[in-house]
Amino acid sequence: MKKKINIISEESGQSSAELMLLVGTIIVIVLLVGVYITNITHSIDNGLKSLVEDGRDSLINRL
Repeated sequence: MKKKINIISEESGQSSAELMLLVGTIIVIVLLVGVYITNITHSIDNGLKSLVEDGRDSLINRL
């Protein structure tokens, strides 16, 4: 007599791993965008700061 072997497939482990990879990827993307926006903000801040300092120095020299 041959016994029939039932193969039990487990999908929950794979979907859990895929969900973890997806969440990890989203976190990495959010961090990269945050760093990019922070760099842009700092460059704008430095530009405005130098503009205000130049304007102030110009006005002081005219007096």
